[in-house]
Amino acid sequence: MICALGAAVCFGTASVLQAVAARAAEPGTGSGVDTALFLRALRQWRYLAGLGLDGVGFVLQIIALRHIPIYAVGAALAASLAVTAVVAARLLRARLSRTEWGAVAVVSAGLFMLGLAAGEEGSGEGTLALKLGLLAVAGLVLVVGAVAGGLPDRSRALTLGLAAGTGFGVVEVAVRLIDDISLSALSNPAFYALLLGGGAAFLLLTSALQRGSVTAATAGLVLGETIGPALVGVVWLGDRTREGLTWLAVTGFVVAVAGSLALARFGEPQAEPAPPRGPLDPAP
Repeated sequence: MICALGAAVCFGTASVLQAVAARAAEPGTGSGVDTALFLRALRQWRYLAGLGLDGVGFVLQIIALRHIPIYAVGAALAASLAVTAVVAARLLRARLSRTEWGAVAVVSAGLFMLGLAAGEEGSGEGTLALKLGLLAVAGLVLVVGAVAGGLPDRSRALTLGLAAGTGFGVVEVAVRLIDDISLSALSNPAFYALLLGGGAAFLLLTSALQRGSVTAATAGLVLGETIGPALVGVVWLGDRTREGLTWLAVTGFVVAVAGSLALARFGEPQAEPAPPRGPLDPAP
């Protein structure tokens, strides 16, 4: 659980840096799968710093997924938005109201309940059908991203965020379905699902952050990377809670995700105030 929370700190900080960098990059083609925009964002030091934090967070996420259920890791990663809120308050000088600090406390309470109730990871290894289905979902994420490019800005951001979250969710499940990183992994469909889902998620999230509502994008991201993987872990991989504490785990999961959604707007970069207009300046 400590590793899962460490990953949340890394991802939450990275999201602020990447949101600012994506908005500073030149506009792309408008497609949800825009590799040119991604390459332009890479020229921003903030985006590179965010990728570095993402890398550290991914290692911590793998360790966590090897020891605790997917639903606990997913809720911890959703709580990265609480980290985003605190970091945004510092870097973007965004003020948190009492209600918003209350949402941070709610997320923390939900994670505390999950920490008490979570059992060990399930022993299920996943069937071939599950691994192939995971690969198909990863491919579908790319298709949805390409289609979403033509939607209105807000719907586009929500759809891309949800698809990106689904891609990251594919990564969470795939980590559990890969025994070890060796030549034997090359014959495992889950390995390719991990690569395709993770790569597609980065492309789609960058496009979502560049244009439209980042609030909608991050809300979709939270939903996509928590609910589906949690269900897969419980139904197909045998994830369970401690004896008699299922109710506490469910409550903690719902509370943590709900609090995270309430904080979704803190992925939004704050606009710089316009300079005062002089007497000779044209009217806006």
